Amino acid sequence: MTAETQVREPLTLKRVGRFVADNPLIPLVVLLLLLVGVLEFMRPGIVNERWIGNTIKFAIPLAMLAACQTMTMLTGGIDLSAAVAATISAFVMATQVPIVGVPLAICIGLLPAILMGLVNGFGVAVCRVHPLIMTLGTGLIATGCLQVYQRFVIASGSVVPDGLAWLGTGRTWGLPNSLLLFVPMAVLIIWAQRRTGFGRLLYALGSNETASRISGVRPWQVFLALYALSGLIAGVTGLLYVGLIKAPSLSLVNPLLLPSVAAAVIGGTSIFGGRGGYGGTILGALILTVLGTLLTLLQMPEGARRILFGLIILTVTTIYIRLTEQSR
Repeated sequence: MTAETQVREPLTLKRVGRFVADNPLIPLVVLLLLLVGVLEFMRPGIVNERWIGNTIKFAIPLAMLAACQTMTMLTGGIDLSAAVAATISAFVMATQVPIVGVPLAICIGLLPAILMGLVNGFGVAVCRVHPLIMTLGTGLIATGCLQVYQRFVIASGSVVPDGLAWLGTGRTWGLPNSLLLFVPMAVLIIWAQRRTGFGRLLYALGSNETASRISGVRPWQVFLALYALSGLIAGVTGLLYVGLIKAPSLSLVNPLLLPSVAAAVIGGTSIFGGRGGYGGTILGALILTVLGTLLTLLQMPEGARRILFGLIILTVTTIYIRLTEQSR
């Protein structure tokens, strides 16, 4: 290998890395189409209107929960209590419907999730507890509280409102009704991240919290609002998910926790903060959903599925990070 060739390879990697950094969604779209192509190759005819609708339907709750991870990761944090908050909202709402009716039950169900967010924000911003530890602790405490709560409402039973079931499982013109909730939420988050002062503060705190503080930013206010918003989104996700599953349980949304983190990371959001966006996270959620279908089609045992699932996540993330770092 000549010296000229050795110089040309790093330059090529730099160009590719710069392209990926400037257009982060394009590689994700290519990967998604590649997975869909592999799926169609393995079982011709599987990719049809019904399959697309089902894929979107199951990707939406994952993408919504991943919104919590994306926003908190922009500041260098994480929300490991999001799945618990979603589960609590769903369970409390379903058990309160026979007692107080649907509208009030939905409001009551969202309160614990928002309260968890406020506690997380207070711990991270005021007490300076690391977000991973803080959200893990509140998640464990909330899980215990939910188990205690169950004993008091076990006699009243639970009801999933027809409206939530329509939103979670229904279709209109072949598309999931849950898009009516998800599309406005996604547009609002993407717009807020790039076009509002609050969104810019998330990136600023993730890039350099000390410099942001010196410039006059009050981080505690941002963190408090951020984690309260994360709790609210998690609560809404729980209500949508119980409408999809139609069976509230004490671990309803918990299986989506790690995939929600993976969706944000695959979508290009840095765990160190300051880089990423919700558009990539949505594509990450779709990629993971299609990947799950592919592994099911291969009839892999659960252990092998988890191993392959983890390896693909690590590989995609490593390649993405390496390419973007090469561009610097």
